Order: sequence, then structure tokens, then C-alpha cells
Amino acid sequence: MRAEQPLPHHRLPPDSLAELALGEGGPGTVDLLLGSERSRRLLLLRMLDETTDLGPAWDLLSEAQRRSPATVDDVLLYPQTGMWLATALRRLRGTTAHQDEAPLWVVLGHISALAAASALRAELDFTIDVPVRHGRVPLPTLGCAELPVTAPWTTATVRAEAGHAVVEAAGATVVVPPAPGAPGPGWHPLRRLVVGPADHRLEVALDDVDPYRTYSQPTEPRPLPTATSAQWRRVLERAWEVLLREQPGTAEAMRRGVLSISPTPARERFRPRSATSGDAFGGIEASEPDDPVQLAATLVHEFQHTKLGGLLHLAPLLAGETDDSGELFYAPWRDDPRPLAGMLQGVYAFMGITGFWRAHRLTAGDRAAVAHFEFALWRAQTARALDQVRGHPRSTALGAALLATLRERCAPWLKEPVPDEQAAPARLCAADHAARWRCHHLRPPAQAVAETLRAWLAGEDGPPASLAAPPEVVPDPSARWLDSLAMLVRHRLGSTDDGRSWAEAPEKAAARVTGALPADVLLTDALLTGGDATAASRAYPAHLAMEPQRPSTWAGLGRALALTKTAPAAARLLCRYPERARAVHEALLHATGTPPDPIALATWLGRDA
Repeated sequence: MRAEQPLPHHRLPPDSLAELALGEGGPGTVDLLLGSERSRRLLLLRMLDETTDLGPAWDLLSEAQRRSPATVDDVLLYPQTGMWLATALRRLRGTTAHQDEAPLWVVLGHISALAAASALRAELDFTIDVPVRHGRVPLPTLGCAELPVTAPWTTATVRAEAGHAVVEAAGATVVVPPAPGAPGPGWHPLRRLVVGPADHRLEVALDDVDPYRTYSQPTEPRPLPTATSAQWRRVLERAWEVLLREQPGTAEAMRRGVLSISPTPARERFRPRSATSGDAFGGIEASEPDDPVQLAATLVHEFQHTKLGGLLHLAPLLAGETDDSGELFYAPWRDDPRPLAGMLQGVYAFMGITGFWRAHRLTAGDRAAVAHFEFALWRAQTARALDQVRGHPRSTALGAALLATLRERCAPWLKEPVPDEQAAPARLCAADHAARWRCHHLRPPAQAVAETLRAWLAGEDGPPASLAAPPEVVPDPSARWLDSLAMLVRHRLGSTDDGRSWAEAPEKAAARVTGALPADVLLTDALLTGGDATAASRAYPAHLAMEPQRPSTWAGLGRALALTKTAPAAARLLCRYPERARAVHEALLHATGTPPDPIALATWLGRDA
């Protein structure tokens, strides 16, 4: 490698910073971020070379660079290369958060696979040993050879001469096709998807073979069936049409900054999983989408993370290297409390999501109801998150300016008209998620709960004033599926029937959404039809009687009581401070062995709330 040449200093000009502060960033800005990522990768590679002996791999990589610098740059800038570099250095330092099952020598030996791939693409003659992972030999950016090897970790030899390349181990040989993108016996090529018109074409790798394609923990190569990869191509083609039509500026930047998609199996409807890593600029891990619109939204979401990750490699947005203050916040898109750095990432990503639905709702046709709901929900949730972190003392000048700019951009979105049929459910779903989060993660002072317990047992008129003291954030690892009400609304809005089956068979409808209760279905039905929520207000106490340790039930009960306009004190308490009811209810159950009537308790607690 050309280590003797000094690396350039990278700075973003004011116009690029202004673009990124808005949540945008054109192709030129993305190119600047890519240039800084190249320098960062070279620095990490040099750090690795100084820490351990890279031996023949370093020499071969250097030779490939002399022959074809652009080829080595392509391999170096591949997202999974960045993920491997970070993983290897963390393994050496003992600071990795997730333990890779591969031995350290296999992780470090991946440099040989990178060198082999670079040399093959540079058309060099060479011989080098590379790691074998459970019978598979991944060659980054090219593909993966499969050999009849029984040992989980061993080595194979890659040979190339006069344009003919093979991978050999255990007496078996796999020929690498002259065009590595073509399949062959024992060879799984790295598929490349090319979609869109010639002047606006997106080219990405559909990576199912690189062990560092999943973030943040490596996984073994799992080549996709041909039919599945074909489905990905079809959905990506249509998703790209959506982005070109509705967000052409973002799409043009994606052409430079989205380099690979790592597919994972489909998940529950409306609950896709996607991820990026600051170490893997341009890489997106994504579950198989429900439809092209969902994939388009996922690409926007993760591209936001990609841009912010690139910016963070150039300039800090928060003071201090780590978010170790212990301060935690409510993130409306998560089940768990988040540190400040996580809030910053989420705000930036969901500004992109909000902008996507803002544009898409105008062209969504018969799916406009879902799009209006998504826009109304995420503009409110993003604004709420921005209000929590704006002006935070840990923000640098750049961080404060970015958050202020995002808030200014979001503010007029809150005033844009949305049909009440979707705006009202969005408001209630936002409030419901916050209440469920409070139930799980906020704890009133223990002394106040004890005083309240005594007051209830003594028959006093109301709870002591101490119960109104600020609660403590205590992360509850059992918190899951706090978005169940929003998921049920999405199912209803996206359904072609009139929803009668929901009210008639709430247990069956609840089974469609993990974490949902039949009472949640009844509440959703009342919310969307303007019907009576009495059935829901009766169902929630029944659920509490069966599962008193299910915190989210308190939030649903509060929402149902608010809709029925019965027990207003209980509704007010449960919508605002459901954690108080949960804590006192649990204390009474523990002390007496008999749970109190939840509505009566909430009414008593809510007299002065």
C-alpha cells in the first residue's frame, strides 16, 4: 500500500454543511464524505498493520494497488471492508460489544481474502491462503466459494494464473468464473442489482455472502435462493421509481452513497428491520420488504444514518467521546430509553422518514390513508424528540446548529393539513406510545409509593403529594412492542374490508400484531370508527386481572376511558402518569395479595393529577 503519501485533510465546505444540517446532501457532498471515508479506511488499515503482521496479504494488496489503484479503492470503500476493519481492531483491543464466533486468526485473516479479491480484479498472478468459514470462502466484492470442508475454521488456497483462478482446500477445487458475477459449480457470485433509467441508474450489491454484511455482528455467508434475489430486484426497481418520482434529489445522492444492501428474511407486516453502521458507509442491512414503498422508506431512513455517520467522522456534534453521562431520553421510535447520541441519530433519520411520507401521501392513490397517517405520526414524534434535545449543553456549535435547523424545518410540517380520519389516530397513537413507555421505564420514588400504599389502606381521600415527585428513568428490558396500537391502525387503514371482523373477533385480529391485546383491537376499532370504547374499557381490566405485570395495559385503559368519557380522573391519570398506577398497583398486590380494582385505584390516584 502507498503509505508514504500523506493523507489529505478533509473539510466540508459551508454549502455541504448547510445541506446536511437540513437533512439533505447532494451527490457532491456525498462524494466528499466518501473521500473522507477512504482516508479513514487507510488509516485503520495502517493501524491494523502496525498492531499485527499482515504478511503476504499486505504485499499482495500493495501490488494490486500499483497495478490498479481504482480497483483497490473499490474494495477498500466497500461497506463490509469498513465493518471488518473496525471489528478486527476491536477484537485486538478487547473492546467489541458482540463476540464474533470466529477465532481471532480468522478475523485477521480476512485481509488475505481482501487482497485475493483485489488481485483477481487487478488481473495479477498470485497464490495466497485465505480463511474458510464453515466450508465457505468469501472473496469480498466478488462472491463466495463453497468447499466440502468439515472443520468450522481452516484455510484454503486461492491461485490465479493467466486469468484462470481457483480456490482449493480438502482436495477439492472451485473454479472462479472468468466473469466472477456469473455462477458456477461451488461458486456463489455477489449479485449486483442495476435498476432505473440509464441517466438515473442505481447500482448496488445484494450482499448475501460477505461475513461482515450484517451490523454490528458478523454472520456466515448464506446465499439467497434465485427466486428470492429476483424478488429483491423487482421490489428495488419499483422502490427506485418511487424515489426518482417523489424525492429526485435524495435519489441522486443515493446513487453515490448507497453501495450495498444486505438482505435478511421478511418480518411481521409493517415491522421491517433495517440497520446501518458508521463503520460501513454505504451499506444497508434490510429485511425483505412488504412492498416497494416500504423499501423506499427504508432506503431513505438508512441513508440518513449513512450521511450523519460520515459527518460524525469529520466533526463532533456532541462534546465528549462517549455518551457515558447516564442521561436517557424518550425516543418515540424505540421501546427502550436512549442516550443523547442515539437521539441525535434517530432525529436525523426520522426527519428523512417524515419528509418521505410528506411527499408520498400526495401520490399514494388508494393507499393515501396509510401515508397520511405515517406523515402525521412521524412529524409529531420527530418534533417531540427535537424538543427534548434542543439546546442540550453537550451539543457542539455544529450540533446545536444542526438540531436548530432540523427543528425549523419540521415546524411548518406540523401545520400542514392532514385529513382528520388519519390525523386523530396519529395523535392518539403518539400519546399511547409515550404512555406505554412511561409505564415501563419510569419509576416514582419508592418512598412516595410506600406512603401512597399506606394512604390507600388507611382510606384517605387521595394520594400524598410526594407521589407527584419526578420519576426516575429505570430501563425495563421487558419493554417490547410499544407500537402495537399504531400497528393495528396501519393494518386497519391498509385493509380492504370495513373492519367488522375486528370488532367481532378481536382475539383473531390481535394475533396479526405481536404484542397486541384484544382490548387494543377494540380500542382501535372505536378510534377509527368513532364507535363506543366501552368494550375496550372493560377488556383492559380483565387483562390486568390475568396479567397484572403487563405495564402497557394501563396506558390502553387510560385511552379507552378517555374515549368513553367515563371515570375522567382515572383517564387523566392514566394518560399522563400511568407509571404511578402501575407502581402503586404492584405494591398493593405485593402487600395484600389482592389486586385493587384498577379503575377505582386510578380514579383515587388521579384526583389531584
